[in-house]
Amino acid sequence: MDKNNEKTAGELLADKLLSNKKNGILRISDNELDKADAFCEGYKTFLDNAKTEREAAAQTVILAEKAGFKPYEAGKKYAAGEKIYFVNREKAVILTVMGKRSLEDGVRLAAAHIDSPRLDLKQNPLYEDKELCLFKTHYYGGIKKYQWTTVPMSLHGVVVKGNGEKVTVRIGEDQGDPVFCVTDILPHLADSQMKRPAPQIIKGEELNLLIGSRPFKDDKVSNKVKLNIMSLLFDKYGIVEDDFVSAELEAVPAFKASDVGFDRSMVGAYGQDDRVCAYTALQAILDCNDPDYTCMTVLTDKEETGSDGNTGLNSSYLPYFIADLAKPYGIDGRTVISASECLSADVNAAVDPTFIEPFEIRNASQINYGVVATKFTGSRGKSGTSDASAEFVGRIRNLFDAHDVIWQTGELGKVDGGGGGTVAQYIANLNFDVIDVGVPVLSMHAPFEVTSKLDTYMAYKAFSVFFAD
Repeated sequence: MDKNNEKTAGELLADKLLSNKKNGILRISDNELDKADAFCEGYKTFLDNAKTEREAAAQTVILAEKAGFKPYEAGKKYAAGEKIYFVNREKAVILTVMGKRSLEDGVRLAAAHIDSPRLDLKQNPLYEDKELCLFKTHYYGGIKKYQWTTVPMSLHGVVVKGNGEKVTVRIGEDQGDPVFCVTDILPHLADSQMKRPAPQIIKGEELNLLIGSRPFKDDKVSNKVKLNIMSLLFDKYGIVEDDFVSAELEAVPAFKASDVGFDRSMVGAYGQDDRVCAYTALQAILDCNDPDYTCMTVLTDKEETGSDGNTGLNSSYLPYFIADLAKPYGIDGRTVISASECLSADVNAAVDPTFIEPFEIRNASQINYGVVATKFTGSRGKSGTSDASAEFVGRIRNLFDAHDVIWQTGELGKVDGGGGGTVAQYIANLNFDVIDVGVPVLSMHAPFEVTSKLDTYMAYKAFSVFFAD
């Protein structure tokens, strides 16, 4: 051996004792990188087809049934290997693969959310002003309001008419569809606007969606543009203005998921928080066959507004389902939950070199360094978080290392800088062992978010080995 290439005692000791994680692209084969790229083609399709929680739930059922899952039947005993799903109010889904071991030994759960920041229409949204027609909106989740102006938007959701009929709306996604937008003032006339504090550059009541400008040709009626819009909506959907009161309509960015970068190494799209984790956890459970422990993926709603409501994980639908699943075997639901483990599948903030100040670099996640295990989130003093135990972190660390999952740790910003919440705290409150595991995201909560294809694939791999363990 060339003595010039021999490592010194210090170098050998450093290799043994010090952390030296490298960019994940440098750690995997070209073959596995090709697998990551191929995996993300299906992911991009899912993003385009699942822009709301209702659509994500519906797409999940389609994919689940193709993979052999059947609707859950209460009171039925299921054999090992059987695959079932349960839908909660068209906005949340629990997918289960029965294991060989008794439910007394607990389940392996991955929990992601399928709601994302957006603009919701108010209950009385439609108005005309200066012969333009607009919708009033109420933003959903934490957003920088100025980012949502001048972006092409599509309209998704349901309208329940006065006779009880439910109509599905999806406008702005197909070739030839019109789109909508929130307008902004031109820079030449924005002097007073630009003197506002940053959170008020665009105010919530200024997020009005432009939807039309042509008047109905009848001089004897007022609000001619509004009437023309309602005439078009009645012709297409059979709805009248009062039907907006019983509607759930969401305005979301109209553009499609795209590759980002000359090297096509990243995915750019709306709604990747948290559908990047939802899709990877979904694919992991779809590919799960004959596990030792019973495995579950729950795709839930309302995380962006605190997980409250009967489709959010601060409700009881998940423990109720587990209790109902265990009841035919004479097992108490509490027994199952107390023996269970969970990967709370939620994203983390990737370091942005342009905006480096909020990050504590030694404990921040980076693009292409793999899936992120986040011991705690919360804000200032770990408020509003589950803090995973050393024992459970050690178990997950060893599991990932043993199966060549490229992973990293991360926390959401500097100690006094902010932070955020995930569903982990609500699952932990049920007495699960739980840790956040997800994908680092650039431009989180913006209309166009960015993730790494490598990190996305490693999230799928992480959930898969968790189910198989």
